[in-house]
Amino acid sequence: MDRMRRPFLIAALVLLALCVLVEVGSPILLPQKSPDCSALSGTKPCAPVPGLPEDCRPLHAAICDGEDVDPSDVVRTQKENPPTPGLGIPYLALVDALLLLTLALMGASLIIPERVQGRVQGLATLIGAIVALLTGFGLLLAAIALTLTMITLVASVPFGTLAYLAVWGFFNRGGAAGTLGLLMTLKLAAGVCLVLAHQRFLQNKGLVLLYLTSLLANAVVSFLHGLVPIILVSITDAVGAIIVAILGLIWAVLLLVGALVSIVKVLRLKRAAPA
Repeated sequence: MDRMRRPFLIAALVLLALCVLVEVGSPILLPQKSPDCSALSGTKPCAPVPGLPEDCRPLHAAICDGEDVDPSDVVRTQKENPPTPGLGIPYLALVDALLLLTLALMGASLIIPERVQGRVQGLATLIGAIVALLTGFGLLLAAIALTLTMITLVASVPFGTLAYLAVWGFFNRGGAAGTLGLLMTLKLAAGVCLVLAHQRFLQNKGLVLLYLTSLLANAVVSFLHGLVPIILVSITDAVGAIIVAILGLIWAVLLLVGALVSIVKVLRLKRAAPA
């Protein structure tokens, strides 16, 4: 029972790597085609539109509230800015990449000689934490700026609201839900593989907490996507991205501190070792 089962460890690494790839590539994987709102073009405000898709009705209702607004302009703007899967899913990579790095370094300890293991792990963790800090901080600022922009537009009735609906009023919630479900399945499978690889992984509190943080981030984004009507999901998705970015930054700081402590210990041992 004390022997490391390497196939399961490799499987866990592969599953987590797939998670990161899916998250980073989600803008490509999720459809970005605009809803067919062409029926709105050339209509008069508040005129009934036969066969109007359900996702287009909020936009048509918003147009009805404004005067001297050409629906075709709103639809054209929306089509020129097709809906994206948002920020929440790509931002999950901030946490999952740190989890993958931590587990990969643990797996590397099976290959790297013990005398150089501390140096390699400390240095690699330090570099990864610094990259995560810089990236996470920039992404956090971007998510905050986008959230404030969307909230400001929604509150600026009627024309700001129309502009928001035209650009962000349609969110691919179905595709995002499918992607989040896939990610959760991969992460749970990776956790099972870790336990099967060696039960001592459960004794590593840092790894367990980081893994639970990854699951929590996934659940938070999924919850926020289903919390509000579809025309507001872009805002809650950005809020989810902010939460995930903060979680990633917290873990980046913790890993950075741990890496510095590890490097200092290695240097002290090197100095204390006889020549």
